[in-house]
Amino acid sequence: MTEIVLASASPARLALLRGAGLDPKVIVSGVDEEAVTAESPAALCLALARAKASVVAAGLSAGLVIGCDSVLELDGQAYGKPASADEAAARWRSMRGRTGRLLTGHCVIDATTGEEVAEVGSTVVHFGTPGDDEIAAYVANGEPLRVAGAFTLDGLGGWFVNAIEGDHGNVLGLSLPLLRDLFGRLGVPVTSLWR
Repeated sequence: MTEIVLASASPARLALLRGAGLDPKVIVSGVDEEAVTAESPAALCLALARAKASVVAAGLSAGLVIGCDSVLELDGQAYGKPASADEAAARWRSMRGRTGRLLTGHCVIDATTGEEVAEVGSTVVHFGTPGDDEIAAYVANGEPLRVAGAFTLDGLGGWFVNAIEGDHGNVLGLSLPLLRDLFGRLGVPVTSLWR
């Protein structure tokens, strides 16, 4: 049985993989995300996903290592986790009633061979129009401070997302269809990884 390693501390990513029949081992990469820069939001999330997977794979002799990173692209800018409650509230005031793209970089490295495959998943997000009191209550809960884009789809933030176009899992931090494709490029059928 091929060991699956998730190079992420994200409980949402772990829950997605477990719900889809995998039982990954979690090894957090410790990559300094603030030190990574790129020319576009898509390039940034892909660079971060690669960095996370590479750091973890370097310490292993076998297994498939999954690295992911998500950002919200709005007006050509990348938005990760807000640094403060004030920043989260300001971001929500600027996002309400608008449309953005949640981008998730995916990288899988076969630690046995060193072979790497990577791609970015993209999902369009149509934000609702929460009032200032709703934004304040949401930010006071703390949820937007822990996630890229300052919102979740599967938590309290779901109340303020009107619709999405594309894979909902990508918004949660990991696209199962994209990951299946990446495994396939490495010659590993996803069904062989089910527990």
